[in-house]
Amino acid sequence: MARRASPEINAGSMADIAFLLLIFFLVTTTMDVDTGITRRLPPPVEKPEDVEIKKRNVLNVLVNKNDMLLVDGRPGDISSLRDVAKRFMTPVIPDNPEYPETELVNVKLLGDIYTSKGVISLKNDRGTSYDMYIRVQNELARAFNELKEELALNRFGTKMSNLSEEQSKAINEAIPVRISEAEPESIGEN
Repeated sequence: MARRASPEINAGSMADIAFLLLIFFLVTTTMDVDTGITRRLPPPVEKPEDVEIKKRNVLNVLVNKNDMLLVDGRPGDISSLRDVAKRFMTPVIPDNPEYPETELVNVKLLGDIYTSKGVISLKNDRGTSYDMYIRVQNELARAFNELKEELALNRFGTKMSNLSEEQSKAINEAIPVRISEAEPESIGEN
């Protein structure tokens, strides 16, 4: 009996196909990495002015390289930062010297309303973790959002998400987000 040689399978084209499939999936796959902070930056200032802000109108929030907070010169905690920021930014009538100054402004749809002149000054150490930075930003944003929600419920009887564009604009004008962020530097131990 004569032996027949078994036919070999050409594997060269299989490697090409596997490589093409790998390239196809790498090119067509999308990665959802849109994390960050949504903020609208103010327009650039042509001639910067030195604006004097009274000390009582500034809430200083410092975060050191060990992710520890110092809020207005006292050790703070991330869990209470939102409440401290809300209390600071809530207009107090009559003008209490322990809180920021207020001013009476006329806002369309809201009429005459007291607004706070308060500014939250945030400063981070270069060694602050990104996680802590985001947590502090989130707590400050939550404070302003809760103040806006409270005003919307008080004046319009509904949440911000249900307001018309004009009503939302009025609420945003009455409670502007005033967060000043300084360039990170080495702050030291808090």
